[in-house]
Amino acid sequence: MRLKRFMKKYKLEIAMFMPIVLYIAYFTIVPIINTVSLSFQNPRGSGLTLGNYTAIFNNINFNAALFNTLFITLIGIVLQLSIAIVVALILKQKFKGRGFFRTMMLIPMGVPTLVSGVTLLFIFGQTGYFNEMLLRLGLIENQNFWLGGGIDTLFVIIFADMWKVLPLTILLLLAGLEAISDDVYEASSLDGANRWETFWNITLPLLKPSITMAIILRAIDAFRIFELPLVMAGRNAPVLSTFSFEEFRRNNFEMAGAAASILLVIILIFITLYILLVEMKKFKGGKAQ
Repeated sequence: MRLKRFMKKYKLEIAMFMPIVLYIAYFTIVPIINTVSLSFQNPRGSGLTLGNYTAIFNNINFNAALFNTLFITLIGIVLQLSIAIVVALILKQKFKGRGFFRTMMLIPMGVPTLVSGVTLLFIFGQTGYFNEMLLRLGLIENQNFWLGGGIDTLFVIIFADMWKVLPLTILLLLAGLEAISDDVYEASSLDGANRWETFWNITLPLLKPSITMAIILRAIDAFRIFELPLVMAGRNAPVLSTFSFEEFRRNNFEMAGAAASILLVIILIFITLYILLVEMKKFKGGKAQ
């Protein structure tokens, strides 16, 4: 009866809300369920099995993809946060042309990822501008192949990803800095604190919620990285998403499903952390007020 009354009372809202629910269910939830169920299917027979997961963790290419994904995520986040904090602190200062620089900073976000990947190929390719610059400076004798695999390639991908998404991290930290009251800095100045002490004892602790949000959101995004490593390095530097894609192309659907499911679990862990550490804290803060 309660359900019937609820449906009758909110029938218009339900009718307006239902299309998006059906869209998400059909194009997101159902494919995810199919992918996860595929990862447990036996490729040589019927029934469910964990053999796909056993096989994938013994696959040298998957282990390389897992290492590359973790390396790109961890090192990328550390570098992005370090640079983003410096840039956000600069952009918070009042100076002539601040609005112009804030706008220019957002340009990389408007460039499609595939376009930025191809553009960076012209820079880091064997005959690219980066090798040309190093040759002219006398730092190298032969043109290096930066995209041939290994740590060099991972750092190039980290740089490419950072160029594309750094503005988002800066915006998150800048919003956190803008929320810190000037009164706190004035009190710190009256106490005789220098710039480093003010940053370490006031700015950094008060910026912690924004840093937490930036780390988790960037981690979720970094684990999903796909276009840049695929365009720039192909099979030379596989990540979890490109490994799954390659297995799917080879008709190894069960292995592709297993790799995608592992990636899904990693992302769900970070989404859960985001909800627990950021959204729940906001909810409790709003409730307390």
